Amino acid sequence: MTEVTGPVAKRILVTGGSGLVGRAIEKVVADGEGRPDEKWIFVSSRDADLTNAAETKALFEQHKPTHVIHLAAMVGGLFKNIRYNLDFWRRNVHINDNVLHTAYETGVQKVVSCLSTCIFPDKTTYPIDESMIHNGPPHSSNFGYSYAKRMIDIQNRGYFEQHGCRFTAVIPTNVFGPHDNFNIEDGHVLPGLIHKVYLAKQTGSALTVWGTGKPRRQFIYSLDLARLFLWVLREYDEVEPIILSVGEEDEVSIREAAEAIVEAMDFRGELVFDTTKADGQFKKTASNAKLRRYLPGFQFTPFRQAVKETCAWFSANYANARK
Repeated sequence: MTEVTGPVAKRILVTGGSGLVGRAIEKVVADGEGRPDEKWIFVSSRDADLTNAAETKALFEQHKPTHVIHLAAMVGGLFKNIRYNLDFWRRNVHINDNVLHTAYETGVQKVVSCLSTCIFPDKTTYPIDESMIHNGPPHSSNFGYSYAKRMIDIQNRGYFEQHGCRFTAVIPTNVFGPHDNFNIEDGHVLPGLIHKVYLAKQTGSALTVWGTGKPRRQFIYSLDLARLFLWVLREYDEVEPIILSVGEEDEVSIREAAEAIVEAMDFRGELVFDTTKADGQFKKTASNAKLRRYLPGFQFTPFRQAVKETCAWFSANYANARK
């Protein structure tokens, strides 16, 4: 919790506060981006089970937030999603409904929820923008998670139309950085690769990347995303969601991402692509034109620099990193 002197106008509760994005927000707030009239409260699943309505209500009664950044979710990589689509749907729908409804009941002024570009239709034109979220079914591999996240947008609209609530959502592209889940089976592609390179270096073996390496992704560094979250909380007044992403020109292939990690960790072994493994969606290019209209001058951390910082963090914190 951040200490505040003087009058506190905002009490900001961050759910999922111990995760990748929560820890990044905590860092940028601590490093000087916080304001004197803000008290930041970071909570995790240890503080409350948000699938439980009573526990969610007790958490809000304890901290009395005026603002909420809602990051808590059941998340996982491609292969975990394929196995547990029902669980992803049910748990996330319960979490989101409890958080949003409790925020409404307790008079929270603003909620910013976190969606994901995987919610977009599988069959679509590129680049994807904010108006296209509901234009068709999401990719079949993670339909449970995707539909649960889409429903936040529906609820935000409902709370605004029926009760005038300022609940909104952001849609980041592929987030990575310190405090990620580096689990090779269940994690996302970049942290999984970082862990694989670390182990391959230890054992002197080849680096095996799942799939062809051809799919393309827009990666956003968690600390950049955190700075954008603060802007959304303070300045962005629309209920309609906003995509938070690097530009279309900054999309990289999985092969290029693997090569950036190999370089950052000074890996000298062989790079092998296991083409018997699924690739997932080939691309899901998102437009950041709306963000750029609001913030034309925002500077993103260059991809290779962000990869380097993340690899250094993982190597230094290997014993305690989620893996």
